Amino acid sequence: MTPAARIATTIELLDAVFQSPRPAESTVTAFLRRRRYIGAKDRTAVADRVYACLRRRARLGWWLDSVGHGDRGGRALLLADLALTEDSPVERLGRWFSGDRYAPAVLSEAEVRLVGALAGRSIDDPEMPAAIAAECPDWAAGSLQAAFGGRFAVELSALLSPAPVDLRVNGLKLDRAAALSALAASGVAAEPTPLSPVGVRVQGRPPLASHHLFKTGAIEIQDEGSQLLALLVDARPGHQVVDFCAGAGGKSLALAARMAGKGRVVACEVSEPRLTRARERLRRAGFDNVEPRLLGSERDPWVKRQKGKFDRVLVDVPCSGSGTWRRHPDARWRPVDMADHVAVQARILDSAARLVKPGGRLVYATCSLLPEENDRQVAGFLDRTPGFRPLPIADAWAAGVGTPPVAHGEALLLTPAQHGTDGFFVSVLEREAA
Repeated sequence: MTPAARIATTIELLDAVFQSPRPAESTVTAFLRRRRYIGAKDRTAVADRVYACLRRRARLGWWLDSVGHGDRGGRALLLADLALTEDSPVERLGRWFSGDRYAPAVLSEAEVRLVGALAGRSIDDPEMPAAIAAECPDWAAGSLQAAFGGRFAVELSALLSPAPVDLRVNGLKLDRAAALSALAASGVAAEPTPLSPVGVRVQGRPPLASHHLFKTGAIEIQDEGSQLLALLVDARPGHQVVDFCAGAGGKSLALAARMAGKGRVVACEVSEPRLTRARERLRRAGFDNVEPRLLGSERDPWVKRQKGKFDRVLVDVPCSGSGTWRRHPDARWRPVDMADHVAVQARILDSAARLVKPGGRLVYATCSLLPEENDRQVAGFLDRTPGFRPLPIADAWAAGVGTPPVAHGEALLLTPAQHGTDGFFVSVLEREAA
């Protein structure tokens, strides 16, 4: 593709993302899949520019406002991005926006003025409000500023960089050293993750889905933070374990591997499509001790029948997803009903707690950085639920991860800025023995 054709395709894809209710990742994948004629390098270039614009959306909007340009479509956003980050003057952009075949339409007078006004400026400006500079939506700004205080800018800045590709090594198939050797032999550059003892961090974006280690279930794509969450459950061989909000099964697989295939993991989910994906991953990994179970809701009759039968219950509840913004930059701009999120989380936590046997553990987790979904949610549960107490996170870390703990206190908050992982909150609650 010519530079002009790449720009035209990027504008089309940006508009598709803005108009679709689906996550950007799904829209981008579907858009490019329908256009098989686009080469691999061009696909990467277009997708990278789209995600870059999404990561800079608030700042680009602020600049468009500052120069009086009212349009917020994909074309206006990309023009502002090119002018601010690529040092693209009107003359250069004019050659790309030529109106020729496969090229965007010629710049209008308003667009010429826009590019001229932005030429030579930086995407960041000291006049920007803190939330705009941090690409933080209004619904989360107050809570995150209160939670992080003076570290607000540092923490939010780390959410603007693309996330690395992390893999979890299936210890039942091979160890981490062998996985690193096999990856290197196939031309994939990787290194051990700094915190997870079963993780590998890959350089770049190699096509892992076609790699023989992936096809045989020896490796799974899983963020290091999610790996640590599964380790903190401290599921052991012979345990009875529930992954109450299993999703596509990533953490269920990690739990089963930690249990060496012995005992039982019940992967509960209310979505049949997600459970179908989990079944495929389980088949590939070769686990026969994981039981996928479709629930009608968090209060499905199955929960009542299984009361007090499980050693470990993991509850990774649906949440705002604020800890995953570096992977899903569009998610921060989607409407969030925080009151509804918190209410649903409380209902799920209350119901799942019934499954924990005396002396067992309930592990509450979110991929959120917001206190109302994390510490406050746990505090509310403990207030209304006698018989549970927080286990010091250093103790849970020592037992499950086995390396020096990265935090102390009653809960763990992982952040991209401090730990290089997605944002994760984990609280391990132990039920009193009978």
